[in-house]
Amino acid sequence: MFKLPITKLLPALALSVAAASASAWPTQPITLIVPYTPGTGIDLVARQLAPRLTSALGKPVVVDNVPGASGNIGSEKAARAKPDGHTLLVQVSTLVMNKSLFKSLPYDPVGDFEPVSLTSWGSLLLVTNPNVRKTTAVSEVIDAAKAKPRELTYATPGVGTPHHLSMALFMQRTGTEMLHVPYKGTAGALTDLLGGRIDYMFLPVHVALPHIQAGKLKAIATGSPKRLPQLPNVPTLAEAKVTADNVDMWFGVLAPKGTPADIVTRLNQEITRILKQPETAQAFESQGMVPTTSTPAEFGALIAKDAQRWAEVVKKENIAAE
Repeated sequence: MFKLPITKLLPALALSVAAASASAWPTQPITLIVPYTPGTGIDLVARQLAPRLTSALGKPVVVDNVPGASGNIGSEKAARAKPDGHTLLVQVSTLVMNKSLFKSLPYDPVGDFEPVSLTSWGSLLLVTNPNVRKTTAVSEVIDAAKAKPRELTYATPGVGTPHHLSMALFMQRTGTEMLHVPYKGTAGALTDLLGGRIDYMFLPVHVALPHIQAGKLKAIATGSPKRLPQLPNVPTLAEAKVTADNVDMWFGVLAPKGTPADIVTRLNQEITRILKQPETAQAFESQGMVPTTSTPAEFGALIAKDAQRWAEVVKKENIAAE
């Protein structure tokens, strides 16, 4: 009887095993771990994906909010989960920031995950209280900050947040120094900005927009690579010749390291399909996010690039998470 050499049988066997795992998965409910509280932007992403993935995959997809330690508790839980496609992490770009901000972590924010898909971008706006500061252009902010080093203030929801690192990058690129006033969350920082006790702040679009429309805040620039449709007259930082880098926050889905490639591919295909649905896009855009698709490789390249970029900012400013 004719027999194929073992070297020819192995590739065929590998393909059949992969096909079998793809057809068998999922065999149980899928958990989307969100390492932040309900109601946050990343939570919205997960809750838009969950019911649609449930329909597509034929198994319940549930959201599990595991907040704490700047997203590290939930991220570690996801990293330690069995890599079988039944536990996924829905994260924001703070994941790669944390790699540099924390001196010691029980998991690798970059190396312990398989990128699945980018889902969206969330824009940050540089804003001020127009009733206190008459600076309505980036150049005026720079001139004012240089005239009074460390006298002007900027608020953030905390040390090491995207809002903090975005302003650190802004100051590095412009050669300015402003006094950082960290808060425990956005609410207190926004209250003091609206009350005129803080000069500037980077805020997400969906948080800032109602106050801009009410005339209580003024948008000076957007950290997006392009102008925002909600604020077409507000220039980008690049247009103001501050930096070619944007300071937008990415949102995406990751799986534990070692999750089979065929499962990652299937998830990427389903997420891409969901993101192209008009109702999904509308839900994202209502929160100031731009739905965006990617391949796993493209998302991985973005993660690697961002990890390096923010590491340089953190090192130069000597920022350490509290």
